[in-house]
Amino acid sequence: MWIIFGLLAAVFAALVAIFGKMGLHDIDTTTATTMRAIVMAIFLVVVILIQGKIGHIEEIITNKKALYYIVLSGVAGALSWLFYFVALKLGKVSQVAPLDRLSVVFAIILAALILGEKISLKVGIGAAMMAVGAILIVLA
Repeated sequence: MWIIFGLLAAVFAALVAIFGKMGLHDIDTTTATTMRAIVMAIFLVVVILIQGKIGHIEEIITNKKALYYIVLSGVAGALSWLFYFVALKLGKVSQVAPLDRLSVVFAIILAALILGEKISLKVGIGAAMMAVGAILIVLA
């Protein structure tokens, strides 16, 4: 089931690039990113209201360690979006999106370094191929 959700995430991430590029003409990227974040926040609050999970917010707020890492994740995500929208405004989607997806390679490396996850030979080869592919696309 996780594969289906992963593929759906990839499709919607592709739409972020397409819709983002279409909406950035003559628009400040920081303001556009902020508006995107507001829309996402409202949408996600509606989702947890519909799911009846609004009470789970207190669990996160009272768990200082979880809150700390979620805040760091939010800041990292916001910086990612800011840089992504600037890159989209200045470059081609067909080059920016693959470069952005190098986050997968960085995540694999950081998971090994920080979380102690083991990188199998297959994963290492796959990550290297992704990096080479992204570089080839960017230089095309």
